[in-house]
Amino acid sequence: MTNCVTQYFRCPESYLHYTLAGAPRPGPNLFHLKADICPGNYRGARPANSYANILHEIFNNVEINDGTVYLPFDPSQIVENMRCETYAEDWRSETSLSVLAQLYYLFRPVLPVWIRRRLQKAYLKGWERISFPRWPLDVTVDKLMQQLFLLAIRTSNAEHIPFIWFWPNGAPSCAIMTHDVETIAGRDFCSTLMDIDDSFRIESSFQLIPEQRYHVAPEFVNSIRRRGFEVVVHDLNHDGHLYRDHKQFLERVAKINWYGREYEAKGFRAGVLYRKQLWYDALEFEYDMSVPNVAHLDPQRGGCCTVMPYFIGNILELPVTTTQDYTLFNILNEYSTNLWKQQIELIMEKHGLMSFIVHPDYVMKPRELGLYKELLGELARLKEEKGLWITLPGEVNRWWRQRAEMQLVRGVNGWEIEGEGSDRACIAYASEKGGELVLSLHSPSAADCSHCLPPSLAQEQVPH
Repeated sequence: MTNCVTQYFRCPESYLHYTLAGAPRPGPNLFHLKADICPGNYRGARPANSYANILHEIFNNVEINDGTVYLPFDPSQIVENMRCETYAEDWRSETSLSVLAQLYYLFRPVLPVWIRRRLQKAYLKGWERISFPRWPLDVTVDKLMQQLFLLAIRTSNAEHIPFIWFWPNGAPSCAIMTHDVETIAGRDFCSTLMDIDDSFRIESSFQLIPEQRYHVAPEFVNSIRRRGFEVVVHDLNHDGHLYRDHKQFLERVAKINWYGREYEAKGFRAGVLYRKQLWYDALEFEYDMSVPNVAHLDPQRGGCCTVMPYFIGNILELPVTTTQDYTLFNILNEYSTNLWKQQIELIMEKHGLMSFIVHPDYVMKPRELGLYKELLGELARLKEEKGLWITLPGEVNRWWRQRAEMQLVRGVNGWEIEGEGSDRACIAYASEKGGELVLSLHSPSAADCSHCLPPSLAQEQVPH
């Protein structure tokens, strides 16, 4: 039961003492977690099975006795339920793809944007009434982890618990910019987009479709990498059918994996953000970027409800935590950076990963390109003023894998971090103040790395 907490915070297990207070009720249940909806199995009060019903607070039946926290739920099961979206309807099953959907994806490459926009708006009608996950950003997993950590502090008889900070060199949060290249015009605009990103000193990744949409010449792939950008495999042909049935999926994945080796790409993203996490073991990539944080405005509903990277088997998931440019402009008809800025603020409150998808295909016009430059300017400002770590997806993958293997050990001078990459890692401390969790980057011992931290991050209270 402690594994999800230790993996999230990378803290010593000796501080964590959780046990189940009996077998949870079977079946899909819904609860409240500090006013947010939480799906999972629970023991105690009869749970709700509908979002319209009154929901029970998930921590109401938690008991603390003799240094042990007795939980009426299994946190690992609840976290897995949200991260892998097992609470959501498996609408991409072999028999559920409608004839209309098949026709749409057959003709999608030749449909004008205005026709696609009308069809998509009709399909997404009523999205704003969806209560779970929470729009425009859901951090239920992150809140659950923080509440469990707070319980550990209360039962440990320690003033604070050490853990390995989320990002290297004490960065408050991380940002990655990704570009899904969908058309020939988008491919041909990539060089201009790289010039723009370079002008803001922001590295980005380009997700390339290997077959049918456009020709991917080796020189084009090499030109991206030579300039310090990253290449990611984007589906096979972006026809919306990757997960239509398992046999076809395996046939396509064999080709996708070949292109991954050919492009020397460590990352993958499925077309239209379709995903079926139970099939990820067939992908020969180190990381995936196909799972939205909240998917109200995507064809496949759901959402992983976290702003942190997490492992699905051996694959590291880098969730999409902000609204795509196409959705912002064509579905929401929003021509400002206000929503992006709102999501950035919410993600930074949880020290999470802000992951952007901006298509070269949809930012060629002056108005859209101006908004993209405004977004880059905001990220550059946060890097300069707050210490935001802006990097490539591959670098996030490398860091998160290193952090997952690091250990906090007691040395002669206090806590020390051992493991590859520890020279960039910082020890942080969690404590309680006024009933709230406080994360501090000031070390009370000699194991101090506050010299490498932005002053604003010395100590802060974690908002609920």
